[in-house]
Amino acid sequence: MGEETALYFRPRTLDETIDTLSRHGGQILSGGTDFFPALGDRPISSPVVDISAVSELRGIAFHDSEIRIGGLATWTDILRAPLPRCFDALKGAAREVGSIQIQNRGTVAGNLCNASPAADGVPPLLALDAEVELASQAGVRRLPLAQFLVGNRRTQRRADEVLSAVIVSRELDDARSAFLKLGSRRYLVISIVMVAAIVDADADGRIKQTRVAVGSCSAVAQRLIEIERLLVGVKTEPGFTHRISPGHLATLSPIDDVRATADYRRDAALTLVKRALEACVEAL
Repeated sequence: MGEETALYFRPRTLDETIDTLSRHGGQILSGGTDFFPALGDRPISSPVVDISAVSELRGIAFHDSEIRIGGLATWTDILRAPLPRCFDALKGAAREVGSIQIQNRGTVAGNLCNASPAADGVPPLLALDAEVELASQAGVRRLPLAQFLVGNRRTQRRADEVLSAVIVSRELDDARSAFLKLGSRRYLVISIVMVAAIVDADADGRIKQTRVAVGSCSAVAQRLIEIERLLVGVKTEPGFTHRISPGHLATLSPIDDVRATADYRRDAALTLVKRALEACVEAL
């Protein structure tokens, strides 16, 4: 017998996508910006479910209590959408995702499912307390993004599920946010450290709530809860970040690699956290 040919499916609806995954399994293909580079010189060896024609997964929908980013929404869609100020960090990350061509094709959901420790979209979405919506024949379930990501290239998505949407509460619409990324050059680079921050202050300039997330410094990007608690009630005045010390970043576990040493990443993360928070306050 000849070599078995891998199957290719191109469903047109979400229901058809779910049915195809249930019956055939396989890898999901959306923008393809991570899918094809990951193959290298290897041929495709399993069924491919190309969801690029599923129009109901496109777009960004605005509701009273939440904003819904469709599973096929691209980084260009993020940049063009009239999103609240708290999404400025996500827009900042969108500008850093490869070239304009990559931004036109690459999807937010694909960036999350790829689950790289250096995924640009993860820290801003963690800071936004985003949830992911996963659809399968068993129904629809929501998971906080922080639970969905479980390790380097590992998520909680089951083989029969598709990430149908990323959902963000509108609790902090008017809060200010910032995204900072350190790389070996200005553009088209994998990050050494990246930080997203959100600051919500009252009329007297005291912090009601802040959120800080750091990527490229552990197997999974993470929120720095100690810093978030430390800054509640603090006056947003010059130098307010002096309270933050290296110990507040102790949960990070950076590695030595070709881009930077672990020690350099720790030092850079501390600097970027302070700068991102200060940038939020400057925008108030």
